[in-house]
Amino acid sequence: MVPGLIVTKVGMSRVFLESGESVPVTYCRIDPNVVVRTKNKEKDGYNAVIFGTRPWVLKTRKGKEHTKFRTEKEWRVESLEGFELGKEFTAKDVPVQGMVTIMGISKGKGFQGVVRRHHFAGGPQTHGSHFKREPGSVGMREYPGRILRGHRMAGHMGTQRVTLNHRAVVTCDPEKGVIGIKGPLPGSRGMELFVTLESTVPSAS
Repeated sequence: MVPGLIVTKVGMSRVFLESGESVPVTYCRIDPNVVVRTKNKEKDGYNAVIFGTRPWVLKTRKGKEHTKFRTEKEWRVESLEGFELGKEFTAKDVPVQGMVTIMGISKGKGFQGVVRRHHFAGGPQTHGSHFKREPGSVGMREYPGRILRGHRMAGHMGTQRVTLNHRAVVTCDPEKGVIGIKGPLPGSRGMELFVTLESTVPSAS
């Protein structure tokens, strides 16, 4: 079974189940994931497979063609059986109703204040208040006499790695190469996500 795949976020919609329940889903397009390299216990200390997507061909000065992949990702596996170099994996290899773990980069929101970034309550909005969306006190005078490390303040928000566990695969269309994962996923449309099948995660030992 494939340990995971590189997917591209398409957008959100909803799916009606047989029970009539409306479930929000995020559709992801799966381009062919090609086995680029493998690692084994004898040489590298563990078994792993590296997938690549969106190949593009380069030419050297001597005219030789060289294929590179825009995105590559490594997954650890128990055995390298069935992962020959050049083999492709698509949406048909993702089981429906299976549980997956998604890792991606969240949307960038730029420089934000403490109210939006850290959910500060702020001060009164009326009666002549001059303290509305400000952070307030950040340190005493003589002690500590400085701002402690890690204090919640305004700054850059977003563009961070987000991992979501135990998400269900609601739909799968192998012909179109699209799967539907329950709930929202990090990132904007067109961003790449790494989907790991939870049943194939190797043990720590």
